[in-house]
Amino acid sequence: MRNSIFTLLGILLFTIGGCAQESNSEAEKSAIASAQSWLEIVDAEKYAKSWEEAAELFKSAISEAKWVESIQAVRKPLGKVISRKLDSQKYMTSLPGAPDGEYVVIQYKTEFKNKKAAVETITPMLDDDGNWRVSGYYIK
Repeated sequence: MRNSIFTLLGILLFTIGGCAQESNSEAEKSAIASAQSWLEIVDAEKYAKSWEEAAELFKSAISEAKWVESIQAVRKPLGKVISRKLDSQKYMTSLPGAPDGEYVVIQYKTEFKNKKAAVETITPMLDDDGNWRVSGYYIK
């Protein structure tokens, strides 16, 4: 049930097989840097700030209060991050249920204090102002 909270942002998470995929290493580098900065905010339990720093699409999908409630319910039981390793990144220009744009679907293999093997999927998008911001986040 708790993990299903993040499926509300599933419009930005994958059925990647049917999506437009290209290669864009510069976009991937920028998106990864954005994702890592955002994850540091989440790891520090600054959940309201993580909502503020997210893409407009993210903020239109969930209120700040609901995001804070949801992320606390999922992340707190996992405990602190022990390690996080970049596993994959895919530049996309189309995702199911999301407007066309520039996205990078990033997966990390993450170990938490109370969960040894997790996969974090985070999807930064290029926002209208030209900055990469997180538009989706999911832990499995």
